[in-house]
Amino acid sequence: MSSPSLMQRLLRGAAPVALLCAITAPALADEGMWTMDNLPLKQLKERYGFTPSAEWISRVTQSSARLALGCSASFVSADGLVMTNHHCANECLAELSPKGQNWFQDGFKAASQGAEPKCPAMELDRLDHIEDVTDKMSQALAGKQGAAYIQAEKAADADLQKGCVAGDPTHWRCDVVTLYHGGKTALYRYKRYQDVRLVFAPDQNIAFFGGDPDNFNYPRYDLDLTVLRAYENGKPAKTTYFPFDPNGPKAGQLVFTSGNPGSTSRETPAAELALMRDFELPSGIGYLSTLDGVLWEYGRQGKQQTQDAQDDLFGIENSLKVYTGWQQFLADPKMIETKRSAEKGLLDWINADPQRKAQYGDPWEKLAPVLDKERQLYLRYVMIEGGRSARGFQGELFGYARTLVRGAAERAKPDTQRLSAFHDANLPAIEAALGSTAPVHKNLDETLLAFSLTKLRQVLGADDKTVHDVLGHQSPEQLAHAAVQGTKLADPAARMALWKGGEAAIAASTDPMIVLARQVEPEARSLRDQWDNEVMAPERQISETIAKARFARDGSNIYPDATFTQRLSFGKVEGWNENGTDVPPFTTFAGLYARATGADPFKLSKAWLDAKPHLDMNTKLDFVTTNDIIGGNSGSPVIDADGHAVGLIFDGNIHSIGGDFAYDGTNNRAVAVDTTAIIAALRSVYHDEALADELVRGHL
Repeated sequence: MSSPSLMQRLLRGAAPVALLCAITAPALADEGMWTMDNLPLKQLKERYGFTPSAEWISRVTQSSARLALGCSASFVSADGLVMTNHHCANECLAELSPKGQNWFQDGFKAASQGAEPKCPAMELDRLDHIEDVTDKMSQALAGKQGAAYIQAEKAADADLQKGCVAGDPTHWRCDVVTLYHGGKTALYRYKRYQDVRLVFAPDQNIAFFGGDPDNFNYPRYDLDLTVLRAYENGKPAKTTYFPFDPNGPKAGQLVFTSGNPGSTSRETPAAELALMRDFELPSGIGYLSTLDGVLWEYGRQGKQQTQDAQDDLFGIENSLKVYTGWQQFLADPKMIETKRSAEKGLLDWINADPQRKAQYGDPWEKLAPVLDKERQLYLRYVMIEGGRSARGFQGELFGYARTLVRGAAERAKPDTQRLSAFHDANLPAIEAALGSTAPVHKNLDETLLAFSLTKLRQVLGADDKTVHDVLGHQSPEQLAHAAVQGTKLADPAARMALWKGGEAAIAASTDPMIVLARQVEPEARSLRDQWDNEVMAPERQISETIAKARFARDGSNIYPDATFTQRLSFGKVEGWNENGTDVPPFTTFAGLYARATGADPFKLSKAWLDAKPHLDMNTKLDFVTTNDIIGGNSGSPVIDADGHAVGLIFDGNIHSIGGDFAYDGTNNRAVAVDTTAIIAALRSVYHDEALADELVRGHL
C-alpha cells in the first residue's frame, strides 16, 4: 500500500482491507496470531511448558496498545510511557519539526517531561473488552442480499457501536470486527488516548540504517524506536505496563509478541489469489513504481522538498517491496494448487452428505461471477474512490475535502444508514484529524494531485466522462495548481468551519478543492455502493458459508486471519539456515560499525561516531524470532514469559513477506530491536539518562 494521507487512512480504516477468506486448519509449530480470548493454551504447554495465567493475559492485554493509523505499541512505564517504532511516528516527527529543523532526520529528545510536544491527530487505543456478537449480527443479516445486506450491516454496526461507547465516544472507541471472514463477529472496545506526546526519537540514520536495501532482510542494525507518552486531563496517564528488561532475551528463549497485525489472506480462495496475482498486483506495482519516481524527482529539487516527501517515499518503497514479494510468492504454482486441493477436499466433504449439500451448496461456484464483477469494477473503483489499493486522488488537501463533502452528506442521514467511518461513535477521530495543526506541504500536495489526475486520465482514457467532467479544458497540472494554491483547507479553522456548517456550508463553498471533491463525489459514491453491494457483500456471504462448513468439519479451536485487532503470537529467539549458511539470531554494535560506509543508507550520525569509544561492541542490537507477525505488528513489544519487555518488533526477513498467505517456521522470522541496545543508546549515544532511568524503574 502506498503511504496515504492522514484523512485517507482514517476513512479507510487503519488496516488494509483483507481479501476475504475462510478458516485455516489447526496451526502447527509457532504459527498463529491468536485473539486474546482464545489463546492456544494446550499448544503452549505441550511445546514450551508454559501456561499463561488469567492475570498474565489481563496484564498483557492492558499493557498493549495500537496507534489508530496503523501500528502497534506498548506501555513501558506506569506514567503512560509508550514504546513503538520510529517509522510509526514519522508523520508526527515531520509535522512537529520547527522551521529550519528536521526531527524526522535528526531525532528528538524532550528537555523534560513538561516539554513533551503533542503529536497532531495521533490516537492511541488500548483494548478494554471483547464481546461475541455473532448471533446479533447473524440475526440482523439473515435473508439479506446485496444492497439490503450492506444496509443491514451498517445499521447493526451503528447500533452495536452506539451501545458500546455508552454516550462517551471521546473516551471509548468501539469496532465491530468480522473474524474468520464471517464465521464470527466480535465487538472490540478500546480506551482512547487522543493526547499523545513525543518523548524521544533517534536520528533517521540509525532508525532506518541500511535503508531500502536492508528492508525485509537480515542481518539488520537498526534502532527503529520512538518513545511517546499518553496523557489524560493534561497529565501523564497512569497505566498498566510491561517492565523493561535492560538485558534483552537469550538465544532459544520463549518470547511473545502482543500486537495488532493488519491483515492476512491465508485462506483466500485460489481464484481470488489468481485475480490478485494476475491483475491487481501488477496494476498496483506499476502505479507505485511511477509514484516512487515522481517523489524521488521531487525530493531532488531541494532540502525542503526532500524533507516534505520523505514519509511518503518511505511508505511507497516499503509497499513496493511487499507487493513484489507477494507477486513472487503467488507465482509458485504449488501454492495455488495446494489451495485448490484443500478447497476440493472441503467441497467433497460437503457433497458427501445431502443435508450438508443443501445447507452449504458450492460456494466456489458462486464466487466466480463475483470475481468477474470485481475485475470489471476494479480499476475504475481504485482510481476514483481509492478503495483497497490507496490510489484515488492523492494529497492531504483533497483528503480533507472529500471528508468534508462526504461527511456533510453522511451526517445528514440517520446514524444506522451512514458509512461506518461516519457513525457517531467515530466522529471524534475525524474531528481530531480535521482540527490537526500539522502543516500541509502545498507544493508536495500539488505534485501528488497532478500525478493522480494524470493517472486518472491515463487509466480511464481521455474520452471517459468522469475525466472530461473533472479536467474540463485544463491539464492535470493546471487543475492541481488552481485547486491547491487556491484552497483554504490548509487552515484547520477553515476545515472546522465547513465541518460544523454541514451540508449548507459545503453546498455554498467556492473553495476550489471543495468544488473538485463535490464534482467527484457522485461518481465516487456510486462506485462505492456498487463495490459494496456487488462485490463485498456477496464475497462476505460466500466466505461465511465456507467458514461455517470448515467449522462444522474441523472445529473452531483455531486462529482467524489478522484484522488489526490485538493478537498474541509465540515463538523463540532463533536464527535460520539460508542456502546452507546459518544465520545467527543476534547482531551487535560491532556489526553496525563494520557495516557503516559513511554514505547513505549506511551512514552513521555524528552522535554514533562520537560514542563508539564508549560503547561495548558486544552489545546486542537486533535479533530474530520465530514469532508469526505481519504488517501492523510494527511497534509490537517482544515480551518474555514473565511479561517483561525484551525487544521491539520493527520488520520481518524476506521470507516473512509470504506470511500474508502462509507461515513457514523454517525460515519466516520477525526482526526486533534488543532492549539492551535501547538502554545503551539512550545512556551512551543520546545522553538521555532520565528516559533510560524511567524505563528501568518503570515510572517517572
